[in-house]
Amino acid sequence: MKLVSVVGTRPQFIKAAAVSRALAAAGISEVMIHTGQHFDPGMRDVFFDELGIPQPAYSLGISGGSHGAMTGQMLERIEAVLLSEKPDWMLVYGDANSTLAGALAAAKLHIPVAHVEAGVRSFNRQILEEINRVMTDHLSELLFVPTRSATVNLAAEGITRGVHHVGDVMFDAALDARARAATVSTIRQRLGLSEGGYHVATVHRAENTDTPEALTVVLQYLKTLAVDMPVVLPLHPRTRQAVDRFGLDFDGLTLCEPLGYLDMTWLVAGACSVLTDSGGLQKEAYFHRRPCVTLRSETEWMETIEQGWNRLWSQPDYAPRGEIADYGTGDASARIAAVIAGAARA
Repeated sequence: MKLVSVVGTRPQFIKAAAVSRALAAAGISEVMIHTGQHFDPGMRDVFFDELGIPQPAYSLGISGGSHGAMTGQMLERIEAVLLSEKPDWMLVYGDANSTLAGALAAAKLHIPVAHVEAGVRSFNRQILEEINRVMTDHLSELLFVPTRSATVNLAAEGITRGVHHVGDVMFDAALDARARAATVSTIRQRLGLSEGGYHVATVHRAENTDTPEALTVVLQYLKTLAVDMPVVLPLHPRTRQAVDRFGLDFDGLTLCEPLGYLDMTWLVAGACSVLTDSGGLQKEAYFHRRPCVTLRSETEWMETIEQGWNRLWSQPDYAPRGEIADYGTGDASARIAAVIAGAARA
């Protein structure tokens, strides 16, 4: 059996690290395409090195431009790979432009699509990731959902076949990364931080960086917190460019370059709290049992709010805390590989 997978962004590299190992263990041949959506070496190369992901068979180098232009270029180039490789399955992750391009290219060639992290919904169609994930789910034949609520979301859209609640592959990756980070990461020492004595923040989404008004509000929120405790901000290239473009500043914040997964894991694990507009980091905060504030008006991961580990920045406080059983026990990747292997035999 041959499977082509598509990655292009930091969260996809992390998920692929766990799933690719499980696919290899199940005897499934994988051909990986890296679209190039995250083009900065700090957002890309270090993840392949740290996580032990084999270098992709195809690196397309597509980044920048409008969403339509980027997705269109990816669609054209991925289609050419599929015509050459003739795989049995296409595997895509999450909700990036790379995800939708891979799913579209495969579906148009009648190659079945498997979607990791299916069924996730923010119910905000103004966010491009929501469009990507909805369309990808409706193109997929195997839908690997991380939570029971994701299964409910799919059923509400008429999707009930091929749905498998396997847990969250990010949890698999986090368990492995924390054990390794404890022995190799020196990020806290390098930044002069003590455990529990700082916040960690990330800002990169378009709704927070595309206008000076939105970015000013986010930065002021972080700066207010930084008066009492350091706020560490690994700086996404999009955010750095936006601050320069709008004539804003990072005064009062503790900046560092984009971090590899092990350093970021160790930074989050020792933080007082996490402040983010990232979907994946909301869950990573929970995996390390750190409270999170989501710098958005909604979240795809409502269970983190319902169980008291996360809140929207517009909310005054957290719900009572509980555990989130839906994310599984760290074997989601093995379960995904087993289902794909079974589908190949069917």
